[in-house]
Amino acid sequence: MKKYVVFAAFCTAMVACNSSDGKKAGEEKPAENATPTAPASNANEKGLEMIGALDCTTCHKISEKNIGPAYTEVAQKYEATEANIDTLAQKIIKGGSGVWGSVPMTPHPTVSVDSAKEMVRYILSLKNQ
Repeated sequence: MKKYVVFAAFCTAMVACNSSDGKKAGEEKPAENATPTAPASNANEKGLEMIGALDCTTCHKISEKNIGPAYTEVAQKYEATEANIDTLAQKIIKGGSGVWGSVPMTPHPTVSVDSAKEMVRYILSLKNQ
C-alpha cells in the first residue's frame, strides 16, 4: 500500500511540474496572488519575478495552501537567517520531502544558487503578511 501512495505522490508531482498552460517557451507566467500587501524592495521584486518565470505557482500560492505550502506559511516557519536561506535555496535546487507532508517537492537543478536565494528572500519577506 505504501508503494502506491509514494507512486501516486510521485505521479502528481511530475504532472504538476510538467504541466503547460499553453504559453510559448520563454514567455513568463505571472505568479498567482503575486501582489503583496506591503511594498517589496527591488531585491524582493526580483525574487517574485523569478518565481513567476518558473513553475513554482503550479504547486505554491502566496497565501493559501495548494499542493505545497503557501509562501506565507514557509515565511512563518523559517527565520530569515543566512543558514535558512542557504538550506531553502538548496531545497529549491535539489527538491525534498517530509517537511510539509508526503508529496515531494521536485528539484529545479537549472536554477542557480544565487537565483534560488533571491526567491527564498522574497518568500521569507512575507512573514508578516
